[in-house]
Amino acid sequence: MELAELRAKIRDIKDFPTEGVLFKDITTLLKDAPAFHYVVDALARRYRGDRVDVVIGIESRGFIFGGALAHQLNAGFVPVRKLGKLPGKTIEVEYELEYGRDALAVHEDAIRAGQRVLAVDDLLATGGTMAATLRLIQQLGGQVVGVAFMIELGFLHGRDRLKGYPLHSLIVYD
Repeated sequence: MELAELRAKIRDIKDFPTEGVLFKDITTLLKDAPAFHYVVDALARRYRGDRVDVVIGIESRGFIFGGALAHQLNAGFVPVRKLGKLPGKTIEVEYELEYGRDALAVHEDAIRAGQRVLAVDDLLATGGTMAATLRLIQQLGGQVVGVAFMIELGFLHGRDRLKGYPLHSLIVYD
């Protein structure tokens, strides 16, 4: 499958979630079995040799790819969620969004010191959410072996906030 074919399966929604935003809707790609399969396989191929222990997926679309990648890589899966959504003891981190502040949490026993972690989300925009997730991984002593996205909005320069981490995006919109 060509990347142009994948791009054609992603629907643009104007003014969502706020006016002036062009939202990349991936549900149209996810419902297409060959396209979804291709994305998961392509990302898994990229990290197969990295001995990933844990794949961490960010709420909510990161769960879709993170769980599938964890299965393909024979790794565990750890969800990073909004505050108040996880039972048990958690660690949290606050971060800036384009339009406010938010916070993420992960179970305090989700990652053991030294474990090799692949962090996954569907889309890289400004990088704030992933940067916060990487701080959580570091607090738990995890070793980040990769940061993966299906889509990167290159014109927002989110990659700049994630310097120093091995980052891979399957589809880049410049």
